[in-house]
Amino acid sequence: MSHSLWQSVLGEIEPSVSHAAFVTFFKTSEFISLDDSVAVVAVPNIIAKAQFEAKFNTQVLASLQKSGADVTKIEYIIQGSPAKKPNSTTPSPLSEAMEQHKTARPLSTTPPPSKKNSGLNPRYTFDNFIVGSSNDLAYAAGHAVSKLPGTKYNPLFLYGGVGLGKTHLIQAIGNDIKRHDEASEVLYITSETFVNEFLDSIRFKKKGFADKYRNVDVLIIDDVQFIAGKQATQEAFFHTFNALHQANKQIILSSDKPPKNIPTLTDRLRSRFEWGMTIDIQMPDFETRCAILTTKAAMSGVELRSDTVEYLAKNIKTNIRELEGALNQLLAHCEVRGLEPDVETAIGLLGNIRSSRPHHITSKQIIEKTAKYFRLDPTEVMSAKRDKHIVVPRQIAMYLLRSELHLSFPRISVELGRKDHTTAIHSVEKIEKAIKLDFTIREQVAEIREKLYA
Repeated sequence: MSHSLWQSVLGEIEPSVSHAAFVTFFKTSEFISLDDSVAVVAVPNIIAKAQFEAKFNTQVLASLQKSGADVTKIEYIIQGSPAKKPNSTTPSPLSEAMEQHKTARPLSTTPPPSKKNSGLNPRYTFDNFIVGSSNDLAYAAGHAVSKLPGTKYNPLFLYGGVGLGKTHLIQAIGNDIKRHDEASEVLYITSETFVNEFLDSIRFKKKGFADKYRNVDVLIIDDVQFIAGKQATQEAFFHTFNALHQANKQIILSSDKPPKNIPTLTDRLRSRFEWGMTIDIQMPDFETRCAILTTKAAMSGVELRSDTVEYLAKNIKTNIRELEGALNQLLAHCEVRGLEPDVETAIGLLGNIRSSRPHHITSKQIIEKTAKYFRLDPTEVMSAKRDKHIVVPRQIAMYLLRSELHLSFPRISVELGRKDHTTAIHSVEKIEKAIKLDFTIREQVAEIREKLYA
């Protein structure tokens, strides 16, 4: 009865969550018991437990009740993953790749494990990577690559802003490959290391540079945008890329920009970067930020109250690095003083974190900063001109007036010298949509917003 009940719950929930979240958390869960209106659900690790409690609990409870269970509370316990259950729906190519790894890539017993330094940090794993709507596609693609390296999505190119988890994810792929096949030659480096070693090979006539990078099974390069503009280095990397790709070796790259937006990158490298799969990692949404905070606190042995988690998540929206920094400061502050981390303490500390930012930003400042960013005069942004190089900055200014100052649409229209506020509505909606789909617009808005608080 409990198995069929849980299968019913999973069947209802699967269409409403991302594929990566379903595979990672729900497929590895198991319904244990129902007693005195309390359901017990087993999950494989503390990450999954934190995700269920912070993000999925309400949905799971409602689904259990809808399926006829007399339940008012759910307790999540940690135990080993249950045996794989059949999936009721047709798997996607990504999920197929994840399920095929046992037959496609058996655990290696010979030759003996490589003793070369992979450069990987063992702390970066899939298990402690928090999946949300901002990174679920990247996570699923990374999982697929780790099971079938060199056959799917080659190269895998992940891009996004600072502190969004790119380094964690690309190293998690490498660690997972090594976990399933210890003999695999996996090499993780930064582009700076590649550049420096290439220059040393020229200056000091060092041998072995080409062999080091071409005789690996998986090459992972972080911040690859920094090789742009260095012609000789790009030439060397071009030949390395070709040698690996032709040998069906996996290439994984990260950057702060998509290939088409990396300036001074040669066309032939740009086209090769786009051969496989190019995926954008965006800023985490509110729910993901809550899950990150809950999980990171739990890993430190602290259970944060929901109001404290929500306060931090609502007030720190820039990136995961700043979010974790604020959490670490809160936990350290409370540990030293023997306090419970609560929302009042968080408010006091968050004020110190943001003390360098001005308390008040004016409409004039937003318009001037936007105009300056696009090398326009503020009067042009406020004019009736319909030139494309003016229209987009004007729309961004309207969006920032709305998002930063929460001005009404009629007020925004007045600030920009407009009579009809429907223009403001259209402009804000257009930029909101563009931020989700257009990396260039998202980057421009982020940089202008940063300049407002600089």
